[in-house]
Amino acid sequence: MTPSAPLPDAAPTNWVDTYAPAPLRPWLKLGRFDRPVGIWLLMLPGWQGIALAAAMMGKLPDMRLLVLVFLGAALMRAAGCAYNDIVDRDIDARVARTAGRPIPSGQITVKQAWGFVVACCALSFLILISLPPLAIGLGVGSLALVAAYPFMKRITWWPQAWLGLTFNWGALLGFAAASGQLSLPALLLYASGVFWTLGYDTIYAIQDIEDDALAGVKSSARRLGEKAPRAVASFYLLALAFALAASVVAGLGLGFSIGLIGMAIHLGLQARRVRIDDGALALKLFRSNTGAGLILFAAIVAGSWVPGS
Repeated sequence: MTPSAPLPDAAPTNWVDTYAPAPLRPWLKLGRFDRPVGIWLLMLPGWQGIALAAAMMGKLPDMRLLVLVFLGAALMRAAGCAYNDIVDRDIDARVARTAGRPIPSGQITVKQAWGFVVACCALSFLILISLPPLAIGLGVGSLALVAAYPFMKRITWWPQAWLGLTFNWGALLGFAAASGQLSLPALLLYASGVFWTLGYDTIYAIQDIEDDALAGVKSSARRLGEKAPRAVASFYLLALAFALAASVVAGLGLGFSIGLIGMAIHLGLQARRVRIDDGALALKLFRSNTGAGLILFAAIVAGSWVPGS
């Protein structure tokens, strides 16, 4: 693989490899900007939390907060990915899908990567301090989850569960940013997101089962083996159940129920198609979860105003 070639889990025509100046490409790849699905998956729980708080007040989501969460998610996802690559650089060098990343391939040094992490965190902090105090506290608290995540694959078969705790923290932060408090619906939405992530990241991990085994890296996909498709279906069912519980406690109406049916169909089709021996399909199914997250966001918004609510 040449330094300028698209990475295996990036679209061949991604904007970084197609349009970005060559000197910037390693930096953009370090932050995974060539694979923006992760930004969506980190951002959407925050949008859902904002929408849930607004729906409980009979309002539409605050556009300013949605923009801030988008920017914060993009920056913190970049920082988190760079930090993850610093910690995992030796493992990444032994895994085919990750060997071409900027650090293990020698395009960016560890010291330079740390500078990138600090810069992204500093910009994110400027966004965070514009939010209410509770949201600021939650944002700072999320750093513990982020810091621990790269080590989970070394000590547990369920690093995907830890990723769920980390990626969906935005549901709590977004709710707190919009309402200034936390309540049971936000906690139920967070639980829903944790199981959603456990499902889609198990699918993602199917790509690396053989390489992870050689490198001694643990994952839910390795632990579950042939049971992975059924397990993904169970995780998604729990995600839907917690989302429904959040809507009931929050008093959302018919619009949410209609949207949740759409999300159930989306996730059900994913789970039905999962194959433990098809990494290319796993990546495709994983990417489709941006659609699932957007459906839930739209359902929460609709639950506050569709007739029958």
